Amino acid sequence: MNQDQQTFIKRIRQLEEASWQESRFVFTDFLNEAEYSDVLSLGVPACGMQAYGGFEGASRVMVRFGDPEVLGYEEAFPVTILRVSPLMEKFADVLTHRDFLGAILNLGIDRRVIGDILIDGAAGYVMCKSVMAEYLSENLTRVKHTSVHTAPVASLPDGLKPKLVTEEIQAGSNRIDAVIAQAHRLSRSKAQELIQSGQVFIGGRMVQSASASLHEGEEVSVRHYGKLRYIGPVRKTRKGNLLIQIERYV
Repeated sequence: MNQDQQTFIKRIRQLEEASWQESRFVFTDFLNEAEYSDVLSLGVPACGMQAYGGFEGASRVMVRFGDPEVLGYEEAFPVTILRVSPLMEKFADVLTHRDFLGAILNLGIDRRVIGDILIDGAAGYVMCKSVMAEYLSENLTRVKHTSVHTAPVASLPDGLKPKLVTEEIQAGSNRIDAVIAQAHRLSRSKAQELIQSGQVFIGGRMVQSASASLHEGEEVSVRHYGKLRYIGPVRKTRKGNLLIQIERYV
């Protein structure tokens, strides 16, 4: 465990303790998958905890320490959804996730207060800490070369969620190294290297072994390569490999 991880875990322990000792809810910033995996590795604390990122299946999540049944009240996660849309759509650039995030970070915003960003046509929906919503609404006026309007919305549009594309790959087994090697067009040794360096996650938990087996419905994320959902084997090929169905997040 490196120094950054030690510092992070110490901070998590402090938040757990604050929730337990002060009988109140305590929230983290948005955590990436590696950080959330570290939280999960600590086990469920006595104070209880939940995770949420603005919508079901979010990659970046806040953790809330505290149990409503024990505390006797409920407190919503301080997550606000911002809709960022072109002022004149017909003259707008084609905007990507990177464009929206870059424009936000160029304002001097800490990445930890921003969650996932979903794209819907020309608009982007940004999950952010509620304390930053007003500042972003007033100051996020341009993305790339496009003038935009930024404002909070009550919810995401119906049906808006990360898009999935169904694919089939061939692998020797359902081992995690075999599947991610084929899914991301990597050598088996490169896949194992990514696992060993803590870059691969199943269901938010860091993968500890290259021989771990995947099960139907599990979500697999490889940092810098993308995220997929493992559906399972369809059949065996003539050469004895498995024809495996996956859903890739795009």
